Amino acid sequence: MEIFPNSFIMQKTTDEDILQKRIQNASEDKKDKELMDVCKEFEAVFIHMMLKEMRKTIPDNGLIEKSTATKIFEDMFDEEMAKKMSDSEEDGIGIAKILYDDFKNKNVVKI
Repeated sequence: MEIFPNSFIMQKTTDEDILQKRIQNASEDKKDKELMDVCKEFEAVFIHMMLKEMRKTIPDNGLIEKSTATKIFEDMFDEEMAKKMSDSEEDGIGIAKILYDDFKNKNVVKI
């Protein structure tokens, strides 16, 4: 029986290549997730600003003034609602998905 050392080296190189590709794919998946997270955060900020402006259109009734604490609570509530809306399973209102697709297609983010 004859053993060829080159075949062992080739097998080792192939295994290393496969491992390297798996590591690279995992890294790309992580970067994709990070990009989507940033897009969802942007969508949450946009929704929060939209809710804040919508709340301004509601006229005060004049009988009971809103305290500072109430205004702070409403702002915090709007912020949490915006986060929940952007993190929903149905892709929020769609801005994050559009941004993500646009960044991926234009290769703005190098992966």
